[in-house]
Amino acid sequence: MYTNTRPLIGVTADTTMDGLHRIHQAGEKYITSVVHGANGIPVIIPSLPEPLDSHQILSQLDGILITGGYSNIQPQRYGGAPAGPDAHEDAQRDQSTLQLIPDAIEMGIPILGICRGFQELNVAYGGTLHQKLHETGRYQEHREDKSTPLDTQYGPAHPVHIQAGGLLAAIAGTEEQIVNSVHMQGIDQLGAGLNIEAVAPDGLIEAISVSDSKNFALAVQWHPEYRATENLFSMTIYQAFAEACRTRHYERHNAYLHEL
Repeated sequence: MYTNTRPLIGVTADTTMDGLHRIHQAGEKYITSVVHGANGIPVIIPSLPEPLDSHQILSQLDGILITGGYSNIQPQRYGGAPAGPDAHEDAQRDQSTLQLIPDAIEMGIPILGICRGFQELNVAYGGTLHQKLHETGRYQEHREDKSTPLDTQYGPAHPVHIQAGGLLAAIAGTEEQIVNSVHMQGIDQLGAGLNIEAVAPDGLIEAISVSDSKNFALAVQWHPEYRATENLFSMTIYQAFAEACRTRHYERHNAYLHEL
């Protein structure tokens, strides 16, 4: 027996201060991409100082969207050098999401990671990051110009070469796609058990998957959530994620009925 209700998709939250008050938030573009791209119901997962039991949260969900954000992962999480005084970090999000990711993989919950979420997946599997790509002398400029309109910031940035035989290749059906990749940090050492799914012309890893995942587990450095329904490549990614979430939803619903 199948349910016609939409899958519940968790959306990871950033924390920030509004005056003296700590706020948990998720960007609207991520929330609307769940609604219109994945045909799901978004549920924001708070990033508390003492995270909620991830297994209990995940048992109620059909998928996880690991969002991007303006904060960076604390370098001590991957053995990196201390960040400078200008670093924007979110320790509570790190504490929550870096535990949520491996638990979701273990439980077979579909995952789609974007930008910071892509980097979190790598760190969760023991990988490391370049804190400032533009200072390495090895990569092209990947940062956005924040003085320009959003459509310019998130416009086509560069192509990515999609690795043959991978999850993304099966989704895209092509060897190359143009993406709107905007970020300051990026993968240095790839985490154990992760596959490279796409690479930028300068050699930077732009998409990864989990090799032994029981379900859909893909993360990309670019931003398919931005105007997702207007971009065919973005929608192919969201549709693959949505199909995995629907399957999980049906299985979870049927297991519930079986217990009645």
